[in-house]
Amino acid sequence: MIDTDKLNPAYDPHFAQFPSRRSTVFSAKGAVATSQPLAAQAGLEILNKGGNAATAAAMNVAEPTCTGIGGDIFCLFWDAKTKTVRGVNGSGRAPKALTLDYLRSQGINGDTIPLTNLNSVTCPGAAAGWWKTVEEFGSGKLTMPEILAPAIRMAKEGIPSHELNSSAWKNSEKLVKNASPAWREMMMPDGNPPVAGNIMTHPELAATFEAVANQGPKGFYTGRIAEAIVELVRSGGGVLTLEDLAETTAEVIQPIKYDFRKDAKDDGITMWECPPNGQGLTALIALGIVEAVGEVHGVDVLQLDFNGTQYLHILIEALRLAFADTQYYVTDPKFEFVPVDQLLSNEYLQSRAKLIDLSKTVGVEHGNPIHSSDTIYLSTSDQEGNACSFIASNYAGFGTGAIPTGCGFTLQNRGSGFTLREGHPNNIAGGKRPYHTIIPAMATRGDELGHVQVLLNTLRGFTPQASLDAPRFCISSGLPDAGTKGAADAGNVNSEIWFEEGIAPEVIDELKRMGHKCELATGYNRKIAGRGQVIRAVRDPSGRNVWAAGSDLRGDGCAVGQI
Repeated sequence: MIDTDKLNPAYDPHFAQFPSRRSTVFSAKGAVATSQPLAAQAGLEILNKGGNAATAAAMNVAEPTCTGIGGDIFCLFWDAKTKTVRGVNGSGRAPKALTLDYLRSQGINGDTIPLTNLNSVTCPGAAAGWWKTVEEFGSGKLTMPEILAPAIRMAKEGIPSHELNSSAWKNSEKLVKNASPAWREMMMPDGNPPVAGNIMTHPELAATFEAVANQGPKGFYTGRIAEAIVELVRSGGGVLTLEDLAETTAEVIQPIKYDFRKDAKDDGITMWECPPNGQGLTALIALGIVEAVGEVHGVDVLQLDFNGTQYLHILIEALRLAFADTQYYVTDPKFEFVPVDQLLSNEYLQSRAKLIDLSKTVGVEHGNPIHSSDTIYLSTSDQEGNACSFIASNYAGFGTGAIPTGCGFTLQNRGSGFTLREGHPNNIAGGKRPYHTIIPAMATRGDELGHVQVLLNTLRGFTPQASLDAPRFCISSGLPDAGTKGAADAGNVNSEIWFEEGIAPEVIDELKRMGHKCELATGYNRKIAGRGQVIRAVRDPSGRNVWAAGSDLRGDGCAVGQI
């Protein structure tokens, strides 16, 4: 837990620099924060039974527009007894037979696999990831059938669709209907996507969950479900096999970290991320560059006006430099060496900070640190103090939009994260995991914990809810239209910067004069800034631990506390 009296200013919503639109949710036991309120209730139901929250499966029912068992997961877990952080990589691998030559023979001549091409389907890692997470980090008090029971009930009985989710469903209607013969499994009985308030049932998805609950991972990766996946992918020119699926596993990982403002006098904050093939390294490099800016240019970003011109310029440039590095170097470390330690070294971070011009934006490319590049996020915490930072995704919304017959979920298109260039570290190879854009985060002070999605806001003294509500920017983080481009184009370091409404127009004008390509995200388009969830540990005057939770207003969801 973070000792809040060390933060500046004091943890008090009345004195926060940004007035939140909603109150922070507090609980002295456990908490769940998600982008769908009914999924949050499902997680709370399991917490109340003494287990860890079963929120990921419920999110598949409540928000299949972003996540599902046909996609991938990553998680970080804080063990309250050992005061350590571990994680799970539940991302899938490319089919063994998939090669660059084969893709070229199929007419794929660009730098990425198109998002609707079924060769972009990697083995879905979510089912294996769910099981590995429960095996490694579960309380042991509940069985998997008990853990998945709320999601199965929701899928069978049906739940109302919420507003932002319904909007995303409508936007993907053509994608889903054109992707596979089983498209009706993801639509209302009249063949239309649900509008807000429509009750959507998922009987096929319930059957899939029951197979996983009763048979374990083999219920998904062998038998009826696996056969339906392979039949669909191969019908679209893919090379996925039953053997590829049967060999799918999730792995326990040791997170990578960066110590921010840590010295002999202060524990500082340690930011934890999943290692490559995930792009969490981007956040760590950017944080390191921000800190190095203080050493190189003498500018402390936390002393700059919040969302002022200089503050945003430094953060943007740091992220652009970080993306330039990770989009080149991040790949499957079992296939290529990823120089994580060198990229996070003080010497290298200072060399990158020196490239920042405080008066204008500059062109960037990846550095050389050695001598010889849509999603749901949820947070849960239980009354013992264990906490999980969990992220899951189909990649581009519904992914490919393709539904294996009788299964009730869409297949991801994570293979679009490969770079189709000879000699590139992230080039396609059979059995390889692609560059992954989803990153759960966790931050600790010393050996105490706090979930942080917007770290710098929190360090300014913002409450968890305020840190999420505050206007954000992103570097082309929204995925391009399905069927056109892939991860190599998302987050292009020299592309446009999207600013949410709420950032002063004069600040955006000043950034334009500094050379930034600025765009304004309003209304539903604010989803481009992502949707975070924050659960943070605080203490009341008696010394008791309290969970303080916030949920992003860019989603339909909420934070809920255990009583």
